[in-house]
Amino acid sequence: QVQLVESGGGLVQAGGSLRLSCAASGIIFSTKFMAWYRQAPGKQRELVAGITSGGYTSYADSVKGRFTISRDNAKNTVYLQMNSLKPEDTAVYYCMGSIYWGQGTQVTVSS
Repeated sequence: QVQLVESGGGLVQAGGSLRLSCAASGIIFSTKFMAWYRQAPGKQRELVAGITSGGYTSYADSVKGRFTISRDNAKNTVYLQMNSLKPEDTAVYYCMGSIYWGQGTQVTVSS
């Protein structure tokens, strides 16, 4: 059974930082492309950042220079370090691996 479990969300003031984690089980994690998506109220889900099995990373323009995606294959975990947070970063953040999704974690940035 595949599980992706996110953690690390919360409430933070603008300019602050959060680190999201996604622990995966039931998949061969080291071979999988992993990604973080987010969905704000009334908006479509959007890709925030992705990382290949080889460690190549890509980012949405809106988060470049502020967010960093990384992975630890020994821990079957992917991370999203979010710095210089803005109110427009407020959303539910989802981890995606292969065809599977986590349950999401809420990130709220106050102004």
